[in-house]
Amino acid sequence: MYELLKKDGRAKRGRLHTVHGTIETPVFMNVGTVAAIKGAVSTDDLRAIGTQVELSNTYHLHVRPGDEIIRKLGGLHRFMNWDRPILTDSGGFQVFSLASLRKIKEEGVHFHSHIDGRKIFMGPEESMQIQSNLASTIAMAFDECPSSVADKKYIENSVERTTRWLKRCKRELERLNQLPGTINPHQMLFGINQGGIYEDIRVSHAQQIAELDLDGYAVGGLAVGESHEEMYRILDAVVPHLPEKKPVYLMGVGTPANILEAVDRGVDFFDCVYPSRNGRHGHVYTNHGKMNLFNAKYELDDRPIEEGCGCPACKSYSRAYIRHLLKAKEMLGMRLCVLHNLYFYNTMMKEIREAIEAGEYGQYKTKKLENMS
Repeated sequence: MYELLKKDGRAKRGRLHTVHGTIETPVFMNVGTVAAIKGAVSTDDLRAIGTQVELSNTYHLHVRPGDEIIRKLGGLHRFMNWDRPILTDSGGFQVFSLASLRKIKEEGVHFHSHIDGRKIFMGPEESMQIQSNLASTIAMAFDECPSSVADKKYIENSVERTTRWLKRCKRELERLNQLPGTINPHQMLFGINQGGIYEDIRVSHAQQIAELDLDGYAVGGLAVGESHEEMYRILDAVVPHLPEKKPVYLMGVGTPANILEAVDRGVDFFDCVYPSRNGRHGHVYTNHGKMNLFNAKYELDDRPIEEGCGCPACKSYSRAYIRHLLKAKEMLGMRLCVLHNLYFYNTMMKEIREAIEAGEYGQYKTKKLENMS
């Protein structure tokens, strides 16, 4: 159940109550695609840096080690030793990203594993069955994420199919949640709004899926090649047509600036690989912009990445030392940068929640963006 606690303009401060604990929103979900954050970050680390929700990938876990194996081991929470909420995406994005390996039909998608080439079929029912085996807190509906450059007719047909698939997902998850052997019979379902950069398709789709009374609603198919301005324009058009008393999730977004702008448009949930991916390449986020620790100017810099930061890297190590680790290709260097970046994102979300509660989100956003630029 979602509680809307406070609004400041269109920014929402909410709370989603789940079987695995309460999620304070707006929230950034830390991405652990294959049930681990890349960069040698453990679930103990995630607890220490204030992570509320971990996100894993349905397709990747189905391919390896296999969702049936995870089910036999008690579900994803037990498998990875994580006692807080987990959201699993549906595999729909892989249909988009593995375009050369797939064939889309009404019943679902036939594609080849990117690991060993074996044939896989995934439709709405299969995606729900896999996610039920994983026993995540929140399951995402199976959808098609059309390319941002696809023509309007293709996108119209794709979105209509995504709506039909969503209804099948809802029926199947309701059935699975009632089975006696289901690990998490309280699994929630979020539907996904699609429509490329066409406002009319997006709004019509939002209105249709809003009637299905789901646990939450995502805006998908953004951050796939369109400009930031186009993304904000779509959010301005779409979010008002999604239920205000339900969480809104902007999938795969994004930079700190993207998040600040999207919160201002009523978005509650975010996820992105940027903090971990950038961290592994020595790029770290600070309140004064992004730093590249490979730069020679940090060779003798004995300050932490950011003064006053409470992350494990900043509490114990200097820029010079972390730069040395990165240059020497020591895993510890990557790990410290990833921990710093995730801590930065999680802390920013806490600041956002506090700013909305205080009715000062506009001022907070302006100042944060100015400092980071």
